[in-house]
Amino acid sequence: MDFLDQDDPQKDLEAQQAPESELAADDSSNTADTLAEDFGIPGLEFPVDELEGQEVDGRAWYVVHCYSGYENKVRHNLEQRMESMGMKDKIFDVVVPTEEEIEVKEGKRRTVERRVFPGYILVNMILTEESWYVVRNTPGVTGFVGMGNNPTPLRPEEVAQIIKRMEAEAPRIKVTFRPGERVRIVDGPFNDFRGTVSEIDMERAKVRVMVNFFGRETPVELDFLQVEKS
Repeated sequence: MDFLDQDDPQKDLEAQQAPESELAADDSSNTADTLAEDFGIPGLEFPVDELEGQEVDGRAWYVVHCYSGYENKVRHNLEQRMESMGMKDKIFDVVVPTEEEIEVKEGKRRTVERRVFPGYILVNMILTEESWYVVRNTPGVTGFVGMGNNPTPLRPEEVAQIIKRMEAEAPRIKVTFRPGERVRIVDGPFNDFRGTVSEIDMERAKVRVMVNFFGRETPVELDFLQVEKS
């Protein structure tokens, strides 16, 4: 699949200016490796067998690529087409995966809802020529994800992993710093001190910062929310 260059402002501008009737782009293809990298799920691979991942009645979850920033609009468009074209017995659900994320900016914390997979939506459907046509020709959709030209369903464990991420009780903390970068401590005994990140522990949501204290480098372990990029 030819992915839309999400960082190209010219393409974003063209997408915003294009009428809905022109938003459905040509078919394209993608590899499982590329999708795994985009989705950010370790070990995400798609089965070669198209029937794997389907339930008894043939329904399965498929990944559909659309213009980044248009995910909710595409979902709305598809839900309208499901109703008007009488496809509710073939297309059952459309999901834009989101998760809560805590951002720290200028010492202030705020919780925001962010799309887990920008440029993708998930569709639960029974794949037929008619249902494929309805989804594929929805304004804003650029194609199905799969091996070659054949849409490939997600495996049940992949769907469960995505749902688990969406239903996580604790908001995900956005980390904007990396080892070796300068950060400012915004909370705790070392408030307003500056130091260098030496280690990041994603599992414990902790960061170790080397702070110059009384003329010597001292390691300080802090929560992610206690520091921000300097």
